Amino acid sequence: MSRRTEQVAEAIRRTISELLLTEVRDPRLGSVTVMDVHVSPDIRYARIHVGVLGDADEQSATLATLRRATGFLRTELAQRMPIRHVPELRFQIDRSAEHAIHISKLLSEVLPEDEPEGERRD
Repeated sequence: MSRRTEQVAEAIRRTISELLLTEVRDPRLGSVTVMDVHVSPDIRYARIHVGVLGDADEQSATLATLRRATGFLRTELAQRMPIRHVPELRFQIDRSAEHAIHISKLLSEVLPEDEPEGERRD
């Protein structure tokens, strides 16, 4: 990613986070955290990775709510960001936290907790 696209991605991440926290008032919107934003090189598209607490149904409902709010969010981005074209927003669930928890569970099964790490026998 170029420096320009990185700057735009970070500005979008901050602005969308703020908007979701303060402006979007939809009860179907669960607990959402904007994890990362990837912007295409031509700044036409922004893929927004969000972390959502809850089971698969709650995550799907939250993702659908975010997709419905896309027009409002793009309008707000246009007013708050000094860029010529506001990118098309595409939301997707970020599964990195779930993956980290799964890895942690696997490691806890393999590595017994009662042995200090330096005294393990192979």
